[in-house]
Amino acid sequence: MPAADPNTRAHLEWLGFIQPYGLVVTPPALVKAGAFLNRNDPQRQALLAGCMEEPEPVDPAEVADGDGAALSPPTRIRDFCTFARTVLGWRFGPKGFAGTEETPIPEELTLPLPDYGEILRPDYAVRERDPGDGAPPWQLLVQVLDDDHDFDLQPTGGRGLDASPTGRAERLLRATGVPAGVLCNGAALRLISAPRGETSGHVDFRFADLVTTAGRPLCSALHLLLSEQRLLALPREKRLAALLADSRLYQNDVSERLAEQVLHALYEMLRGFQIAHVVSEGALLRDWLAESGDRNDVYRGLLTVILRLVFLLYAEERGMLPADQTFVRYYGLAGLYRRLLKDSADYPDTMDERYGAWAQLVVLFRLLHDGAPGHRTGGAVSLPERRGALFDPDRYPFLEGRGVGGRRQRNERIKPPRVPDGTIFRVLDKLLVLDGERLSYRTLDVEQIGSVYETIMGFRLEIASGDSLAVKPAKKMGAPNTIDLEALLAQPAGRRARWLQERVDRTVSESVAKGLRAAAEINDLHGALDRVLDHAATPDVAPRGVMVLQPNAERRRSGSHYTPRELTEPIVRHTLAPLLERLRGEDGGAPAPEQILDLK
Repeated sequence: MPAADPNTRAHLEWLGFIQPYGLVVTPPALVKAGAFLNRNDPQRQALLAGCMEEPEPVDPAEVADGDGAALSPPTRIRDFCTFARTVLGWRFGPKGFAGTEETPIPEELTLPLPDYGEILRPDYAVRERDPGDGAPPWQLLVQVLDDDHDFDLQPTGGRGLDASPTGRAERLLRATGVPAGVLCNGAALRLISAPRGETSGHVDFRFADLVTTAGRPLCSALHLLLSEQRLLALPREKRLAALLADSRLYQNDVSERLAEQVLHALYEMLRGFQIAHVVSEGALLRDWLAESGDRNDVYRGLLTVILRLVFLLYAEERGMLPADQTFVRYYGLAGLYRRLLKDSADYPDTMDERYGAWAQLVVLFRLLHDGAPGHRTGGAVSLPERRGALFDPDRYPFLEGRGVGGRRQRNERIKPPRVPDGTIFRVLDKLLVLDGERLSYRTLDVEQIGSVYETIMGFRLEIASGDSLAVKPAKKMGAPNTIDLEALLAQPAGRRARWLQERVDRTVSESVAKGLRAAAEINDLHGALDRVLDHAATPDVAPRGVMVLQPNAERRRSGSHYTPRELTEPIVRHTLAPLLERLRGEDGGAPAPEQILDLK
């Protein structure tokens, strides 16, 4: 289901086209700030076109206009000041801007680097007109680069700081406490969000795209973010600095909702392996589910699969895996999801009777662990050998269809478990789609990825002793408890509500208790409990003998949940600062690494 709000949809569309790297702005924060996108603003686009360099002649045989003159489309602006005045409405007045002859850049916005013999300094800066308590008095630093200077190109040789223009800008932003910066190289403008103590992100606007008909929303979006009105005229809560800060807050909500869906993906994976176990006539998990086996190894193995998938989605979007078409189409998760999405549209009734997706995942996991030297794959895919525990195929051999202690052999032929394609599609869908929109893992911080883990930890695997259903917890981000309906029905009618409350993390309302007292069979209990059931954990009654996940005592007691950084950062800082101060030497030097690591 697409987002219902048309303003949110408009921002999702241009952000999807431009593909931010990391977190910069979010649609809810833009809508809250009253930044409504004008999809069709030819006047603004005409102003931008007037700032572009004159088209250059090209070979007449290639592209010709109606008069026969061959012209190449403009790709860069003539100069930043003209663009800023004309398109963004910057007047460079002394009350709002620095970097002009009238108002030079103050020393507080420079960063001396004596070890490298240079000083980092912006070309322009935009003030925060009326900063709040503790907020920096500046909201934007601007650096104008030489034409076509690559934002991410690191210099080679020389004595200066060995960092790309983006790296230098982020270092200056963090040192000065200014939350955002702009780089411009004539061909593109990069908006950087780098709040102190948090992971940075950036978004690029290529001027050649902005002057096309399809680029009108992008041109409008750029004006919405960086116009002088947005920076200086609007109320403080609607200006750029507040917009970027609110975007970080909204992303915390995304983390919580994603964590819940990841837990649902774990339940889907459990049901998929239950099917594969039945199809194997009980051979797949026999060793683990036996009395002498460790059932929780099955839970740990499935949890590891979910963590592998989250890691791979993050790595793919961050460009950490091969980008060639062979890998993307036939090995990567994005390509697999696209194929399963098409299959679900073409064969919606038989997705749970189709197989092959799990085998592809097994191959991908092996590639990440063992590597793929290019000479062995004809140069099509090249991956370094990483090893490590996360993708170790011998750690949970049942994932590849092997028994306890089954060690893989070189060039062996394995028979992967028959996990339905429908299971893998639903798992990936829960990991990739949030509120009907594709989730960008590039915008998630490392801490937000880590919050996923605490949501799926603290369970144990059990075998249902009778027809069972999962009851939702009362606590937010809690875990459901699976209840044996046969055992509940066997209780005296007047004691059923108390028996249930002793086993779940919630109180039972009078209406539910009344239904429990009146129940005469399993179906009656099902109906009485319907409003408190967790249908993601048990879409229907789980029959006797199937695997179910139960929160262990520690999980139920702790109620762990993700804590945003704006809460944890001051706690950590005020706790550790006095300890680190005591570890300083008599000369005031920094503590040794060993001293810090020895802190308990």
